[in-house]
Amino acid sequence: MNLIWQALSFDGLLVLTLAVFAAGIVRGFTGFGTAMVFVPIAALVVEPIYAILMMMTFDIFGPIALLPRAWRDGEPRDVGLLGVGAIIGLPFGVYLLTRLDPVVFRWLISLLALGLLALLASGWRYRNPLSGIMTSIVGVVSGFLCGVAALPGPPVIMSYMSSPRRPQVIRGNMIMYLFLVDILSFIVFGTKGLLVLFPLTIGAVLTVPYTIAGMIGQRIFNPDKEHIYRRAAYAMIAFSALAGLPVWD
Repeated sequence: MNLIWQALSFDGLLVLTLAVFAAGIVRGFTGFGTAMVFVPIAALVVEPIYAILMMMTFDIFGPIALLPRAWRDGEPRDVGLLGVGAIIGLPFGVYLLTRLDPVVFRWLISLLALGLLALLASGWRYRNPLSGIMTSIVGVVSGFLCGVAALPGPPVIMSYMSSPRRPQVIRGNMIMYLFLVDILSFIVFGTKGLLVLFPLTIGAVLTVPYTIAGMIGQRIFNPDKEHIYRRAAYAMIAFSALAGLPVWD
């Protein structure tokens, strides 16, 4: 109970709540973008590993309400192939994360978010069909980026957008895959002794606004207006990435 009180009285909780609410809306109607919105802002008020631990916590509980629709709309087998790759890449990313200076991390996460956002917005895509092996390789890259910068989504979404999949299928796959990656992240962080109770408690507190925001995002999701939501998501990601740059200190 004392730990919950400490979490509720944390000085940066308002900033974290605003960031997680924006991230939840983006996640609800696009299926991705949580880390690109939340982590750059969270890194302003907490250590990098703490920011990732918080996100892992609310991101594993918050999307549970979104999973039934994601399972119906998505392709569980394809998600499984991505997960196999993520198992390989994730430990290497976490290893590098534990050796990064916090300021370097903030530069890395913001510049990676901006760079990947630029690729997404530019329309560049990998145009060749993905075999099962190639899908798993995308998972390896995604897992590595998840471990080092909490950014598992962009490699996967870029590969999906090169395919003829419908928006609701892409959204469903992303929600399922990111949920799976969070489970794998908990396992890897736990085996390396990196799970810290205080940020996990704050993450649990943030689950409430994240879940509400995610439901709002899902409620307003309409495949026929997907381009509008995508632009709004891009704008939120860009704002968070720019705000997280150390140049504002």
